Amino acid sequence: MTTQNILLGRITAAHGIRGAVKLKSFTADPKALASYGALETSDGRTVEIIRMKPNPDGFIADLKDVKDRNAAESLRGQDLWMARARMPAPKEGEYYLVDLVGQEVFANAAKIGTIIGIENYGAGDLLEIDTGAPKTLLAPARFLKLSEGLATLDLPEGFLNLDVKQE
Repeated sequence: MTTQNILLGRITAAHGIRGAVKLKSFTADPKALASYGALETSDGRTVEIIRMKPNPDGFIADLKDVKDRNAAESLRGQDLWMARARMPAPKEGEYYLVDLVGQEVFANAAKIGTIIGIENYGAGDLLEIDTGAPKTLLAPARFLKLSEGLATLDLPEGFLNLDVKQE
């Protein structure tokens, strides 16, 4: 998907024989996923959540026009996307992670690099930062502060050994 789309959730498995699916929500309010209307899967299909109920691994959801286990199985592993243009404007002090791509990042008044992607391996969002070195830097997004268009990593002392050039 391009940065014109925002990842909102993922279908993880089929559930039962009547077409229900298990899914994970990546929205700020996980229950809000059902309120976004039609969502696009990674392979280009359109799905719409009719009902969602919590379960220990996320949610069990009924999808419009998914009536049996085979149809639900065909959706396993599909990410659920929505066009960025359909999303509400972020509130003051909030941002969509996708909007950070291309943003220059600073720490201790020094430029670290440019955000080239956002990753999540299960323990939280990580900013992938191109520092100009052969390997990219991954830094926890929770340390990012945005103020007046400037992105700053407010890292704990000694968190990263950054060898960056002053600009």
